[in-house]
Amino acid sequence: MIASETELRAMMVASQEGDAPVYRRLLTVLRPRLESFYRRRLNDGSAADDLVQETLMAMHIKRDTYDPGQPFTAWVYGIARYKLLDHYRRHHKHQSVPLDGMEEFLGEADHGFAAADARMDVGRLMEDLPAAQSRAVQLTKLDELSVAEAAEQTGSGISAVKVNVHRGLKTLIARFQKSEEKNV
Repeated sequence: MIASETELRAMMVASQEGDAPVYRRLLTVLRPRLESFYRRRLNDGSAADDLVQETLMAMHIKRDTYDPGQPFTAWVYGIARYKLLDHYRRHHKHQSVPLDGMEEFLGEADHGFAAADARMDVGRLMEDLPAAQSRAVQLTKLDELSVAEAAEQTGSGISAVKVNVHRGLKTLIARFQKSEEKNV
């Protein structure tokens, strides 16, 4: 039986509250999804099994970081995706991990999942920005803080935050336009 996003999220919340039987059930439900996710991307069954274990361990260690207001499947998928990328790095394989085709992992499409993927993509784009620009864009545009709140958090002036947001967005827009031109 495939659990829905709502059921998985409820199991995770109960697990965070200390319900051990529900947590074991959650791990049992996730295991075949993770196995399928990794086996479709790797030719090595033992590596796939190892990655399933690594993902479940990482999920266990980081379970307190899960925000119940966010999609659970996107959170787990993010962990799985990074474990796969780490595997590729360890084995010097230069491959990309596509963001599409995750329905077999999720069991159902989820609007929150698409938003989480978009956030990961934006985060990846922002990695190349200077730190001050990236932080200013993150705080004002993604975290939706006011310019004054962002200035307070960064310890810089309001004008500096505004300049960094402007420059960061200008760079991101230019990159996006450049990638669109390549795809045409």
